[in-house]
Amino acid sequence: MIPELRRRFNEGFRPEGYARLLTALQQRCGTRVEYRIAETPVFLPQALLEEMAAAGAELTHRLMGNPAYLAAARQAIPAEYRVGGETAHPNFLTADFALVRDAAGELVPRLVEIQAFPSVYGYQDVLSTAYRDAYGLPETLGSFLGGLDEAGYWALLGRTILGGHDPEQVVLTELDPEHQKTWPDFAVTARRLGIAVVDIRSLEAIGNKLHYRDGGGRLVPIDRIYNRAIADELMARHVRLPFDLTHAWDVEWAGHPNWYFLISKFSIPWLSRPPCAHPAVPPAVFVSDFLEGSGREELAAAGVDLPSVSRPAAAGPETVYGELLLKPLFSFAGKGIEFDPTQGQLEEIPAGKRGEFLLQQRMRFVPTIETPQGLTQAEIRILYLWPDGGNLTAALSLVRLGRGKMMGVDHNRNQEWVGASAAFFPGNPTPAPQK
Repeated sequence: MIPELRRRFNEGFRPEGYARLLTALQQRCGTRVEYRIAETPVFLPQALLEEMAAAGAELTHRLMGNPAYLAAARQAIPAEYRVGGETAHPNFLTADFALVRDAAGELVPRLVEIQAFPSVYGYQDVLSTAYRDAYGLPETLGSFLGGLDEAGYWALLGRTILGGHDPEQVVLTELDPEHQKTWPDFAVTARRLGIAVVDIRSLEAIGNKLHYRDGGGRLVPIDRIYNRAIADELMARHVRLPFDLTHAWDVEWAGHPNWYFLISKFSIPWLSRPPCAHPAVPPAVFVSDFLEGSGREELAAAGVDLPSVSRPAAAGPETVYGELLLKPLFSFAGKGIEFDPTQGQLEEIPAGKRGEFLLQQRMRFVPTIETPQGLTQAEIRILYLWPDGGNLTAALSLVRLGRGKMMGVDHNRNQEWVGASAAFFPGNPTPAPQK
């Protein structure tokens, strides 16, 4: 993306530098990292990162300013996951962008998905620092957004997670946390902020208060939960928690569970049409609207190339939609996405479930990163923090490199110069406008 920096990195690359990166990363996380780490960071123009950061923030504010959308999204929350004490806004937000060519041939960002749920905030800082140290990257290259430096980033992250509470009474909860691939992030965050990491199934309810047991077995009341337990996994594994999520417990949530549903892939069809429409969002419709409503016509009107049929009902089960992706609304990490869905696949979805899937225009990632293994695609995630009583702030970015259909690290196995990465840009970050 920045040819001179790319050329210098590739010419100076040595395998021992990559070995230093992996060693440093494991030492600083204090545990093995299961993700594949890309051999290279990426070098992006600051203006491009800020364009993506501004788009994600604008999309969020459009959704939150649309009562009809919020009402519809709230109805999509499964009854057993409608948690009391909903906060006025999410504390965490991620927006994933692809780089594609527009009609004029220009390289532009397009939204892949947006999710009000935490990402690897602690780990990503460690990865960025490890890249810088292992390869001797210049200090003039920035990585933080929103006018932050490392100290400011961790202060904002701590403020968002702790909410002013004693760290001993704040816990990071996950399902079987030590066996999750995100464990390195949990370990870094817990050590840096002084909080405990506990299995959400181990919480104990006494009266109206939730508790956890510390390393010595002492029962400790919980004032605030940094929730990392993904509702999709809880549902898929039929997990029964020892407490009722819907009860109004005397506890604060850092990342209230309702926001996982309220800002998610459910929002994409809304963001691709008025009044929330934004040019960074590709056309999308719910499967129910595609099969039973005006969704097919909406996609065609937006320029999506669809197979020609005289009427929607005339499409046979073998009809392939090569320019669409089929996505379940509340899956995580790319689970359940189908390329080239057929009419038969769509019709096999029970009528009552069709509103839980969307069809989105397929975006062709442009390979932009020159590597010894050839041109590689990049998906850029903007990580936002929104502390209680504060402002939505784009704080850091995360990058996935790949050469397959899917960009997640699990979908680029047995390849080199792909995997989890970090972005750097020349110069110092400028403060983002506050909203």
